[in-house]
Amino acid sequence: MEHTNTRRSFLRGSSAALLSSGAVLLLAGHDAGAAGHADVGNDVGILNVALGLEHQGINAYTLGAQSGLLQKPVLDIALQFQADHKAHRDLLIGAIEKMGGKAVEEKPLDVYAKALNAHTLKNQEDILRLALSLELGATNAYLGVIPAFKDRGLAGIAGRLAADEVAHWAVLNHALGLPLPKPMLFGS
Repeated sequence: MEHTNTRRSFLRGSSAALLSSGAVLLLAGHDAGAAGHADVGNDVGILNVALGLEHQGINAYTLGAQSGLLQKPVLDIALQFQADHKAHRDLLIGAIEKMGGKAVEEKPLDVYAKALNAHTLKNQEDILRLALSLELGATNAYLGVIPAFKDRGLAGIAGRLAADEVAHWAVLNHALGLPLPKPMLFGS
């Protein structure tokens, strides 16, 4: 799916698109040693791509919430997932600024609506399927970066981020009444 490939390519598409250990250290809140491991200009660019994707996720949940198509408690879940993505956004902005970069700005909601084909969202299931696709893409992006780490601690951080996205995916999958894939292969 298009949304999945966009997120997957963020971290897996090429060696230039892999988060450096310095960027992950900054995301994890560790300043010491991060600058020595990072190509700052490249990392700021990568983090801005990630930030752009977080903006997209936040706005996808905004579109769903504002549509009037989500029923309680699904609306509450969507708003919680949106809050999680806002926390990711804030971490990314903090890391970009710590590296001396300028964070990419959020676009107007209508730009995201067009990019996500919001006009095709006619019911709750359509919204959940879009969110499911975006969350799977995020999961695969984080899982795709794990093998690039020589430091097991950094791989652990990426694994925890992937786990967050898998949790979102699992809840959305259940809300749609979809069976779990057999075997459950994420990161492919």
